[in-house]
Amino acid sequence: MTGINRQRVQSSFHRGAEAYDQHTPVQQRVLQQLMQLIGQYPFAPNATALDVGCGTGRLLELLGRCFPDAALTGLDLAPNMLQQAAVRLGGKDRLIQGDAEQLPFADSSFQMVLSSSTFQWLDTLQCCFGEVRRVLKPEGRFVFSLFGEGTLYELRESWHQALLNTGREVTEQNNGTHRFHSSDQVQQALELTGFRDVVVWSELEQVWYPDVPHLLQAIKRIGAGTSRPPSGGGLGWRRVLHEMAAIYYERFGTPDGVPVSYSVIYAAGRR
Repeated sequence: MTGINRQRVQSSFHRGAEAYDQHTPVQQRVLQQLMQLIGQYPFAPNATALDVGCGTGRLLELLGRCFPDAALTGLDLAPNMLQQAAVRLGGKDRLIQGDAEQLPFADSSFQMVLSSSTFQWLDTLQCCFGEVRRVLKPEGRFVFSLFGEGTLYELRESWHQALLNTGREVTEQNNGTHRFHSSDQVQQALELTGFRDVVVWSELEQVWYPDVPHLLQAIKRIGAGTSRPPSGGGLGWRRVLHEMAAIYYERFGTPDGVPVSYSVIYAAGRR
């Protein structure tokens, strides 16, 4: 995986905060699955829990409904996401701006650390997972989801072929998509940081759009910025973009529109 520009990630999600929930059908379905997974583990009514990458506060809202006496904390890199979360939650939960790789909490602060659709934006997982283990109490649980290898594969394949068709060199910097972690990488990172009873699995989710422009706009609006051509723009990259759209239609289009696939990795571990 090439280096991820964390400042760009922060800025993208900061700009996309207000419209985020309107363009994230997969993320909302993943939240429901994650809540079912959380329900399989001991969660005391007054538990302390941290949501890493809390976004607009959806997971905190669901947790608050199920566990009204729990002490919930949300952390996010983007200020506007925290503002949206504050409006949603009405000031009930503690919200803090911070980095998943440098959690601003004391050792053994939480009984459970949770996260949904966040860790795919990290270059490596081990640093963050080590921080999570540090802030967990002994026997505490780490339960999370992230988008994994195979996510947006239609877009990745179409970009690759478009670059070849237009005589462009194919590199990690110009293929127009993000490189996602694999299930094996997630499991290895959990085990290397000392988590026990590790479980990891993945599920496929799909969303359909009427055409490629709508698909690209939706991906852009969630703040991820994975659909944009490399910096430099110009007529040359517009040609690649048009070629990519044509290939996408040809390979994956149907009378009902075009799909985009998400490989969702779910995982859990115990400190």
